[in-house]
Amino acid sequence: MIRNSGKSSTQDTDKHYMAEALKEACEAFDADEVPVGAVIVHNNRLIAKAHNQIKMLKDPTAHAEMIAITQAASSLGNERLLDTTVYVTTEPCAMCAGALILARVKRVVFGASDAKTGAFGSVMDLNKLKLNHKISVTKGVLGDECAAVLKEFFRNKRQKV
Repeated sequence: MIRNSGKSSTQDTDKHYMAEALKEACEAFDADEVPVGAVIVHNNRLIAKAHNQIKMLKDPTAHAEMIAITQAASSLGNERLLDTTVYVTTEPCAMCAGALILARVKRVVFGASDAKTGAFGSVMDLNKLKLNHKISVTKGVLGDECAAVLKEFFRNKRQKV
């Protein structure tokens, strides 16, 4: 189930936490990583924050969402991230979307859609598969700002070539 941003207080909360995810994306940008940031919230408390660390860790699975999932599971003392919301600057890929489903995340809020690898509607929608858990998805929160960071990063990369 995908929906655009809803009521005012929810929108304000979503924007607040997406701004936190954007800070993480900027840390990735500064580290020459693809600038994706993620934060996880449980009971109105931020329990995890991460950014892409693929190059630094030399690990293709070191996406912001994957690192944040590990932190949140540790914080909650449980592999199930029940009643959590994940805020991520870019639409999760199939690997991350699958991990979020397996972790039983309640809600995902993302900023920029990903026309190349997005797995919550852009390329595919894992929520449409017959899996044992569905995630509520809100897209486009601070979408322009999230997309701008990615565009600047890749523009800089092309100029260096």
